[in-house]
Amino acid sequence: MNFLLETLRLGLSNLRLHKMRSLLTVLGIIFGVSAVIAMVAIGEGNKQRALAEIANLGARNIILRSVKPPESQKAGSTSNSQSWMIAYGLTRLDLSRLRQTVGQITQAIALKKVSARIERLNLQSTASVFGTEPTLLDVTRQHVSRGRFITDADNRNREPVVVLGAEIARRLFPLEDPLGQTVRVQGVALRVVGVMALTAGGASPPSVPAGASAGGPRGGGASALTNRDPQFDVYMPMGTAEAQFSDMTVNRSSGSTEAESVELSELILEADNQSYVPAVAERVRRVLAMDKQPRDDVEVVVPLELLLQAERTQRNFNYLLSSIASISLLVGGIGIMNIMLATVTERTREIGVRRALGATRKHVVAQFLVETTVLSGLGGLLGVALGVACVPGLRTMRYWFPQAMADLAEPQLTTWSILVSFLAAAAVGIVFGLYPAVKASRQDPIVALRHD
Repeated sequence: MNFLLETLRLGLSNLRLHKMRSLLTVLGIIFGVSAVIAMVAIGEGNKQRALAEIANLGARNIILRSVKPPESQKAGSTSNSQSWMIAYGLTRLDLSRLRQTVGQITQAIALKKVSARIERLNLQSTASVFGTEPTLLDVTRQHVSRGRFITDADNRNREPVVVLGAEIARRLFPLEDPLGQTVRVQGVALRVVGVMALTAGGASPPSVPAGASAGGPRGGGASALTNRDPQFDVYMPMGTAEAQFSDMTVNRSSGSTEAESVELSELILEADNQSYVPAVAERVRRVLAMDKQPRDDVEVVVPLELLLQAERTQRNFNYLLSSIASISLLVGGIGIMNIMLATVTERTREIGVRRALGATRKHVVAQFLVETTVLSGLGGLLGVALGVACVPGLRTMRYWFPQAMADLAEPQLTTWSILVSFLAAAAVGIVFGLYPAVKASRQDPIVALRHD
């Protein structure tokens, strides 16, 4: 014990004699440790955001979407008239088959898109207007902030009512309470009975006069997976949508006319248990392929699969970030070795004196290893402090520069990154200090005593 304390005292006293050199020696360790912590915090923040966004779609859900086939597959087109009719996507027959043949499904919710525009007086906005069922909220994580959602009675009686997304309500009713007000969808008057709660996503510009472009819905979160921002969704009873709006839409542009027929835009299936989701998804794909091979007009999105894939991807990304940041630790270790080799030359006479007084090679190795370990340990502690301080600094930068750092998730500090980076710094001191220590211990005492 006395030997260890004496060795530690000697090592610290030698470091104190050269404070500036010691600090410059551990700069690589300091920046390496802080870089690892900051990089992992950024990666963890992005991971948590991605996982939360995917989880918001429901880990037990399977989402089916109608997808427009490529141009080359359009049927019924004529080169002379430049007009065609195309029917694609999910059908009511698909919904019936899925309900009858796919077991372990608790609910199957249909959505029918009826318009991409909604109007109120002289205001209009881009929106995704859907006919749907009252049980939609049971399989999604959406909530109504004001008023109510559509009911079974609305659906049976085909009531002309709608529930607005949070951003649509803000656009069309910037200064008024939307409840009880009237909006129009393709000329059909509908009464607002509810407003959905605000969800995480992108902000949007204010409402614009009719005839002006409002810009498409945009936002982060689950919108990247559902091709739309839920803040721009508008819901009406499915019975109303089927009674008031046709399955067919006609688009005219540049002398061409295109008619599209889509019965159902989206289906959301909920499995009994999360463990059943992969098997249920596979059965759903087989049912959809009963009529056509391949069925390329329907896209199947399984949030659970995306969740697991995102976890794997983010784990690999964290490894990559940590590896890149660890290069600084390697550079710091090389710096420690370089300085300690120079120190061995400086202290050759001291080594000779200690050996002459009875110090063994192990004693000399221990002294130099203590110095390198203390250097890397102090560097690791300073690096941890700097890295931890970087996390709130990055959060502050996100607040000061919201546009420039809009895609950066809020960094999340992790305990494992602090422990691993500090232990790696200490290991660097031992590994890179071992060679100079061994070299010092192999000095010939007689030659060392004669060294000036």
